[in-house]
Amino acid sequence: MRLLLLLLVAASAVVRSEASANLGGMPSKRLKMQYATGPLLKFQIWRVFEEYMRVISQRYPDIRIEGENYLPQPIYRHIASFLSVFKLVLIGLIIVGKDPFAFFGMQAPSIWQWGQENKVYACMMVFFLSNMIENQCMSTGAFEITLNDVPVWSKLESGHLPSMQQLVQILDNEMKLNVHMDSIPHHRS
Repeated sequence: MRLLLLLLVAASAVVRSEASANLGGMPSKRLKMQYATGPLLKFQIWRVFEEYMRVISQRYPDIRIEGENYLPQPIYRHIASFLSVFKLVLIGLIIVGKDPFAFFGMQAPSIWQWGQENKVYACMMVFFLSNMIENQCMSTGAFEITLNDVPVWSKLESGHLPSMQQLVQILDNEMKLNVHMDSIPHHRS
């Protein structure tokens, strides 16, 4: 049983670190990749980042491209953290066989009794169901692109990802606008 607990704790740590890396993580640990120098194009989604990065870096070799996770609202991060701890406590109680309902003077529900009779299945069910809910809390569905900290695309606002042609057209327009703005002489009053 101790081996099962150690395996579940290790698997939970791996899943949480993968969820943090893929879906938001903690604010202090941001995934970043930097390429070249020049204007900064920032993607806030990881799955399609590498494909877009490859095409854009070929077309605009001077653009510095970064990818980072778009963090969910703090309440959802706190819910996911709470569930992570609660999951481990619940699995520990199932393995040890302690009845938390007796502490509150309540009769244990039938699902708890089933969990005591089927500890492996109960632990797996708690582990996978809580991970599913944690991942759902950390998922934002965001695909936010900024150029020099100016938003150029938002999936949260538009509801869809830009096609590669749309993104290249947006960047062409932004780069032409930036070149035009740089060529205008600045007058001081």
